[in-house]
Amino acid sequence: MAEFQVVVADPADGATYQLEVDGQDANRFIGRSIGEEADGGAVGLSGATLEITGGSDTSGRPMRDDVSGSSTEAVLLTGGTGYNPTADGERKRVTVRGSEVSDETRQINATVVDDGGNDVAATLGESDGDE
Repeated sequence: MAEFQVVVADPADGATYQLEVDGQDANRFIGRSIGEEADGGAVGLSGATLEITGGSDTSGRPMRDDVSGSSTEAVLLTGGTGYNPTADGERKRVTVRGSEVSDETRQINATVVDDGGNDVAATLGESDGDE
């Protein structure tokens, strides 16, 4: 059974909320890719729409939107997600996870696209542990 930590960003107030999602709610994310939209009911925002913006797997490897599928691949990077070069022209081969959410995914980053009339801060604010 899939279990994720979903980090929901609310662009309206700039806050983020971390939620544990498992069971049937977690299955709503399986098979979706970075850039796709998901139902906000999985995190308690019924009627809202979330856009998947990234994530990482159980080993901490970041998901990249330019790597298809859900498997890991060693890609040559010049920058971006997973690698920050220290000099101009520097490249490095880095193992990253594909853009599709699978059972190996541990964290999903999402942004609220449409709040569906919900007050995101009031609904998710109690669940974030008041960090």
